[in-house]
Amino acid sequence: MTGITFDAGGLIALDRGDRQVLALVARAAERGMRVTVPATALAQAIRHPARQVRLTRLVRNLGTDLMALDAADATVVGLLLAATRSSDIVDAHVVVCARRANQVVVTSDADDLRRLDPGLRLLEV
Repeated sequence: MTGITFDAGGLIALDRGDRQVLALVARAAERGMRVTVPATALAQAIRHPARQVRLTRLVRNLGTDLMALDAADATVVGLLLAATRSSDIVDAHVVVCARRANQVVVTSDADDLRRLDPGLRLLEV
């Protein structure tokens, strides 16, 4: 595993203190692995930053890459959605980010991500 990418469900699990996700983040930090957080997934998960300390801490961590949905990624996301006849921009952005970083996705929504990319490595929480 080269690192981890979070979808909104994975971020929510982290925020709720899911032990498996907390251990995964700690292990990634110990091993110097990168953590990718697509900004679109963060937007779905964050509601009260002052109270969501785990999310805020993760995003501010030097080992975390917060990935904006820029013009280039928006185009790739749109092409992926068209190819798979899907409509979830956030899920598609997660797939694009995970593919680029060659990372496993921490998710609570494995079925939707598999529809977008059957070969994507997933860790269900």
